[in-house]
Amino acid sequence: MTATATTRPEPTELDPPALEGVIARSALPVGRARTIALLSLFLASTMELLDNTIVNVALPTIESGLGATASQLQWMVAAYPLAFAVGLITGSRLGDLLGRKRMFVAGLVGFTVLSAACGLAPTPEALVVFRALQGLASAAMIPQVLSSIQVMYAPHERAKAMGLFTGLAGTAAVAGPVVGALLTEADILGIGWRSIFLVNVPVGVFAVVAALRWVPESVAVTRPRLDARGVALLAGSLLAVLYPLTMGRELGWPAWVYAVMAVGVVGLVAFVSVQRRSESSGREPLVALSLYRGRAFAAGSGVYTFMFAAMGALFIAQTIYFQAGLGWSVLKAGLAGLPFALTTTVTAGLGVAVLGPRIGRRVLMLGGATWAVGALVMAATVHGADASTLTWAFLPGLMVSGAGFGLMVAPVGAFTLADVPVEHAGSASGLFSTTGQLANAAGVAVIGTVFFSVVDAGSSRVPSELFGPAFQVALCIVAGLMVLAGLAARAFPATAGLATAPEPTDDDHHQQG
Repeated sequence: MTATATTRPEPTELDPPALEGVIARSALPVGRARTIALLSLFLASTMELLDNTIVNVALPTIESGLGATASQLQWMVAAYPLAFAVGLITGSRLGDLLGRKRMFVAGLVGFTVLSAACGLAPTPEALVVFRALQGLASAAMIPQVLSSIQVMYAPHERAKAMGLFTGLAGTAAVAGPVVGALLTEADILGIGWRSIFLVNVPVGVFAVVAALRWVPESVAVTRPRLDARGVALLAGSLLAVLYPLTMGRELGWPAWVYAVMAVGVVGLVAFVSVQRRSESSGREPLVALSLYRGRAFAAGSGVYTFMFAAMGALFIAQTIYFQAGLGWSVLKAGLAGLPFALTTTVTAGLGVAVLGPRIGRRVLMLGGATWAVGALVMAATVHGADASTLTWAFLPGLMVSGAGFGLMVAPVGAFTLADVPVEHAGSASGLFSTTGQLANAAGVAVIGTVFFSVVDAGSSRVPSELFGPAFQVALCIVAGLMVLAGLAARAFPATAGLATAPEPTDDDHHQQG
């Protein structure tokens, strides 16, 4: 297919008004070219989401392979999401300013190179540093994904494209432990755990080539400035909150941990105040807080917060319970998550393609209720489980939970971002992604603290009796978070839904041709 058959020379007066001034440097791809561009975006996001959770199940192998301490293992998990969350909004702004394709490719190249560095890391300290840098590369790459989807698709197509993206993203996130276990156990070429990082290299190379050829370049309608002081205040404040949350339990929650968190909260309040003043005075803020005035964006951010706080904590608690509580191998513990991942994949498609257009926001409420039921079923199963319990006993709880997560994860992104103006695409996607990362980190820290506190308070020497009650408490908290997610979903406008594509018009034919 030639370039003239897959692109348009330039926007014309018949293009959607929102795109004028946005497609500033390259033409929009259509047909097969757009599909390949979308694939590149999907691959990048999938690698990032897998790397967020893939390392958890391989930690015992990494510990023996590198001689890592418990603190170093904690940082191997924490360094990536901490750096990612701290850099997301800045990465979003740089995409608006310098070009989303340029930042996407730069971040993707960096992520691929640093994946190789992680896979070849000679020491625990080096792996921690490379994980942090990998998180920063992701922060440059990921905000451009949703922004580019908004730019590439017409308004009536955008909701389904975003729904497909968030559905696949959710599936990738829950598949991380499974993929990590398979790669670690396979011991490809004798490299063991290193394959969980090195597998990104060929995928990343393909995604870079596809992005250079087919992803369109776009910038914000107005030329935003990069507020260096705002970036420093935001990054410092987020780090001050996230570091103590992540490391507090291991450090024994000393007084300085709470003091640092308090400083971080004060810094975030100051940041919000500065951003409000900038926006009210007509200047371009680093974060467009006016987005939260829209019911859809505010409600979606709430649902997303409860979802990812639950998911991040659930995966870690479940992995620890299966391995330490029931004595399962790395592979068996990883494969135990497969029913959740498979059910998520099926119901994500159902939620975005069938239920979303028909029942709107109620699909999110249904998903929250379903996941809550699944968590309680899982808690009941854990109550009588021991080392002799078969894997099949956990199947009902895992499948019902996965069904609930799938029903939510695909529609929530489409509902939340579908009506965001393209000129705010970068800020909106950055805020939305940051919400998930912060919720993930907070969920792991808070629910993880509760989990280990219950373990520490136990008196039994039987592992299943020691870790089982802790996992039950975590599951009950997850069920409560899903009730809150359902309530947050009620705040969506009653008309929120995934509109089916209208019949093509002459303008649409012109846009596609």
